[in-house]
Amino acid sequence: MSENTENPRLNPHLSAEGRVVDPARYAGRRACVIGAGFGGLALAIRLQSAGIATTILEARDKPGGQAYYWKREGFTFDAGPTMISDPGALRELWRESGQDLAQDVELMPVSPYCRFHWEDGTSFDYSGDAEVLSAELAKINPVDVTGFEHLLEYSAELLELQRHGIEKAGPFDLRTALKSTPALARRQAWRSCYKSVSKHIEDEKLRQAFSSRALLAGGNPMAQGAMALQYIKQERDNGIWWPRGGTGKLISAMVRHFERIGGTIRLHDPAVRIHTMGKYATEVESQSGWQERFDAVASNTDLIHCYRDLLAHTKRGGDYARTLSRKEFSPSLFIAHFGIEGAWPGIPHHSVLFGPRYQGLIEDIYQHGVLPADFLIYLHHPTVTDPAMAPDGKSTFYAMVPVANMGKLALDWEAIGPMLEQRVLDEVSRRLIPDIHERIVTKFSYTPRDFAMDLNAYLGSAFSLGSGMTQSGYFRPHNRDEGIENLYLVGAGTHPGAGVSAVIQGAKVTAGLMLKDLEKAR
Repeated sequence: MSENTENPRLNPHLSAEGRVVDPARYAGRRACVIGAGFGGLALAIRLQSAGIATTILEARDKPGGQAYYWKREGFTFDAGPTMISDPGALRELWRESGQDLAQDVELMPVSPYCRFHWEDGTSFDYSGDAEVLSAELAKINPVDVTGFEHLLEYSAELLELQRHGIEKAGPFDLRTALKSTPALARRQAWRSCYKSVSKHIEDEKLRQAFSSRALLAGGNPMAQGAMALQYIKQERDNGIWWPRGGTGKLISAMVRHFERIGGTIRLHDPAVRIHTMGKYATEVESQSGWQERFDAVASNTDLIHCYRDLLAHTKRGGDYARTLSRKEFSPSLFIAHFGIEGAWPGIPHHSVLFGPRYQGLIEDIYQHGVLPADFLIYLHHPTVTDPAMAPDGKSTFYAMVPVANMGKLALDWEAIGPMLEQRVLDEVSRRLIPDIHERIVTKFSYTPRDFAMDLNAYLGSAFSLGSGMTQSGYFRPHNRDEGIENLYLVGAGTHPGAGVSAVIQGAKVTAGLMLKDLEKAR
């Protein structure tokens, strides 16, 4: 086979998994990915690396979706995801075309992974260093040093099940789903995160610490299945990482890599219609009037927006939008961003501030649909790892509070937002930074209404569909649509679910389905 010296990306190469990829196999094939979030970018990179001419259509002025960013008065504020716990999945996207992630972005280690604070002054540093972690656990409850080892073993079993599921995922069918049931049952994976943690961990504070990660990814720790606990083993193996310059820099690196290998991205041009003919998607049309024909279309947009709006002219769109609207959607978030005077080396990159309640607070968010008087706050402080996120001598923070989505909590967020921002900053002041109000240089907040307006997020949900047992695995919307044969899904709303690692894994599943289908269609 002759070598294409003018365009090396068209040459056969080894994929990240060691197989020979011959882009000529898909010569002439075209795909459109609607939405440039983590999932859409990861999928587009895989398709383009395989030789499929791929176009990304993004509604906003910058790529990233929930991984958007703002620059204000010299501070850089990331909109959402802040933890990279599976750097190998990112590196794989570059290796698919024989390249290296490090040429585009630097990943910096974060330690401790997270510090948990309680109102009585107790704190717990969750660390990847086994010796340090054992000492931290022993400070709170010596018995839980051994208990954590058992929890780690349990997490390893769950992670292996998940990896096996990702590898075998698609095409989805009930028989395949049922095959995994005995393994899940043996590990009692149907139990909630909180109950599963409690089986191994005795101390209530530590139970809260290890189960709260589900809440910060949109899940209910009291209802979401134990599979969410796989993060414990994943982080022990991989660590927690931060992209120098912020999550927005990682998104920019993904775009740069995608364009380098021949991909096309259209920004600030929302998709308005996925044209269909019979049971096939044929063209994508944008707000600007741009319209092109594609062999396959993938949506990285909100699920309801995709079916209710982009496919409004089809029976499948209307029917499935109604079906989805009856499902349980995840909570939303209220995020207070602030840049302040001073450096704060004593506040780690990631912190969680628990209030006086845990289970009651979760019930208020998921069941009662009220705005509680108390909080659970996730505090993000990137400048302790990466000082360039703020001007010299200053610090960037955001304080994130889970709140009910707009279907459960109907508030005028334009009126409530400033009051809630004040309450959140008051709490951070009371617990960590006493003179915070005098130090603030700039601040702004992001509410459930902003999620709805900026991201077309149904009910302002921050994590798409909820992740309860009846909306996970086989029961979650499949990565390939069941009515339109060449329409695919990627992102938090499809398998395996929300979170940067899960979304990037899901992109691999979706890419595998698309590549098989496009090869068959030749």
